[in-house]
Amino acid sequence: MRVLLDECVPRKLKNELAGHDVRTVPEMGWAGKRNSELLQLATGQFDILLTVDRRFAYQKNISGLQIAILLLTARTNRFADLQPLMPKVQSALANVQTGQVTHIRA
Repeated sequence: MRVLLDECVPRKLKNELAGHDVRTVPEMGWAGKRNSELLQLATGQFDILLTVDRRFAYQKNISGLQIAILLLTARTNRFADLQPLMPKVQSALANVQTGQVTHIRA
């Protein structure tokens, strides 16, 4: 899977996604882009957007895009709080569907 880590997600989570092609928003030169623009840029280049930004759950234009969103919900967006969710993320990667938001909670 081609996974894009949103800029609000710790870069260290890349190491938790071995076996996948993982890039960060800043690596792609997309830092500071609005959510709708980021989705347009990522569509076609990535299969999954991994984020903690809850606003993505309310994007109206997701259903028509060829990208899925994994929305992580933890106490904070620090690595220590998100890392325990990674086994659930790995499982979800096998079952995600484009145009949908999948919630992964602690």
